[in-house]
Amino acid sequence: MNTARTAQGTLLTTWTHGTEMSVATRVAAMLFITAATAAAAQISVPLGVTPVPLVMQDMVVLHGGAALGSRLGMAAQVLYLLAGLSGLPVFAASPVLPQGPLRLLGPTGGYLLSYPFAAFLTGYLAERGFDRRYSTSVLAMAAGLVVIFAFGVPWLAMFARPVGIGFGAALHAGLYPFLLGDVFKIFLGAAILPGLWKLIGQRT
Repeated sequence: MNTARTAQGTLLTTWTHGTEMSVATRVAAMLFITAATAAAAQISVPLGVTPVPLVMQDMVVLHGGAALGSRLGMAAQVLYLLAGLSGLPVFAASPVLPQGPLRLLGPTGGYLLSYPFAAFLTGYLAERGFDRRYSTSVLAMAAGLVVIFAFGVPWLAMFARPVGIGFGAALHAGLYPFLLGDVFKIFLGAAILPGLWKLIGQRT
C-alpha cells in the first residue's frame, strides 16, 4: 500500500464531502451505529454447547468502526455500553443475568467491553485505506475480530461469574464454536466496504 496516502478518510467523511463535518452529522452517525449495535444484539442464537450466544453485533461493530473511523466508531460503542449499563434493554437476551451492569459479570462481559477497542482498530485501519480493497478489508475486519476474542476469551476464563471457567474451557466455550462462522462472516462482510467505496466513486 502506498505509504504516502496514510490519511485517506472514511466512508462517512467522503460521503459528506470532506473531513469537516458538522457536530450534528457526527452525532447522528454515531447514534445510528449505536442503535444498529443494539438492534443486532436482539438477534441472538443460543448454541447449547456454550453460554455465549451467536450474535451479529461483531459485524456491526467492525463495519461501524470502518465507516465512521477510529474515534467516532469507538464513541458509538462506548455509548452502546453506557446505554446497556444504565439498564436499557440493548444487550442480547440472557436467561441468567438481567439487563444492566451485572451483564458484565456474565460470560459475554469481555466481548462487550471489547467493542470500543475493536471499532477503534478497524476504524484506524480504514482511515488508512484498508477498507477500499477486498483483501485489505478482510485484514481490517480480522484485526478487529481478534480484539473481540482477545477480550472475550480471557474474561470468560478468569472473571465471568462466579469465578471464571479456566482458559481451556473458555477456548471451547468462547472461541472454537464461533471461529468458522466468524471467518465466513468476515469474508462475506468484507465485500460490503469496497463495494460502498465503488458506489460513491471513491475507490482507489
